[in-house]
Amino acid sequence: MSAPTPSARHPAAVTFPWWRNHGFLLGLVGATILAFLFPGPGARGGALHPELVNNGGIALILFLQGLSLAVEKIKSGAGNWRLHGMIQGYTFVVFPLAGVALNALTAVCWPSQPEAIRQGFLYLCVLPSTISTSVVLTAVARGNTAGALFNAALSNIVGVIATPLLVQLLMNRTGQAGPIGPLLLKITLLTLVPFALGMVLRPRLAAWIDARRAWVARISNTVILFIVYSAFCDSVQDRVWATHGLTLTLQVLGVTLGLFGVMSALVFATCRLLQLGREDKIAAYFCAVKKTLAMGVPLAVLIFGERADLPLILLPIMFYHPVQLFLNGLLANRWAREKA
Repeated sequence: MSAPTPSARHPAAVTFPWWRNHGFLLGLVGATILAFLFPGPGARGGALHPELVNNGGIALILFLQGLSLAVEKIKSGAGNWRLHGMIQGYTFVVFPLAGVALNALTAVCWPSQPEAIRQGFLYLCVLPSTISTSVVLTAVARGNTAGALFNAALSNIVGVIATPLLVQLLMNRTGQAGPIGPLLLKITLLTLVPFALGMVLRPRLAAWIDARRAWVARISNTVILFIVYSAFCDSVQDRVWATHGLTLTLQVLGVTLGLFGVMSALVFATCRLLQLGREDKIAAYFCAVKKTLAMGVPLAVLIFGERADLPLILLPIMFYHPVQLFLNGLLANRWAREKA
């Protein structure tokens, strides 16, 4: 999610202790462990009332994203259509096709794979890119930061509607989809409306909200951690993990690493084919290969509902998130040391 701001003299320098740079990842682990230890309060009908808190939290996250989106900075990166076409094409065309191919491959090679895991990988592949980390890593690596900001923001705006539509389309192919009309109405009310309200209010509150970006990130992260906690509480109560165990988790991690590696190689090959310059190549890679957990978790709750196997659906994106942060962080530091 949020990342430390690079220093002026040393773009790749780490300015905070390790635990502060990776606090959100530690929080994900902590929320998961807490759900296994104390599942009652966060489960359906529990004392924390997750069915109410989750919906309100989703609206709050999208409102804060709209309020924090610096449209005035996005405009400067709007003219590079070849870069935009590649990034958006990977986000909403190539990645979803890879998800379909992966679904077919695992059906043959891993026939015992739970349906929720297949749904999770399809869902991962139709998510938009991250905003903050895509832009920060592009800046660290001395890439086209304006282009990265434009594309990361655009994919998140488009993704609010494109992601559920793509889920519907791809899962129709496997007979897993439900009616789309009520879902789109609920998504519009809980995501697009607060997001648009935040954008409308930004001109008046820009200075105030920009001075408090760290707190905005903490609030959003806390809501996401609560959603993850409540989802895992339901799965523990319904004994989902007693059925599948540790082996499934390790298998999902292996497939996630393979997916990340294949998509990274494809993005690099496409950059060479299009003969992108160094700065555009860096922006294209960090935007095209990354997937957002910040929007992925709230949208999953809306799309898949209060299912006991929701954590299995979330498992691929929960693994993909730290994998992309760690490996892309190493790559950004390497590119930062290269001569332009």
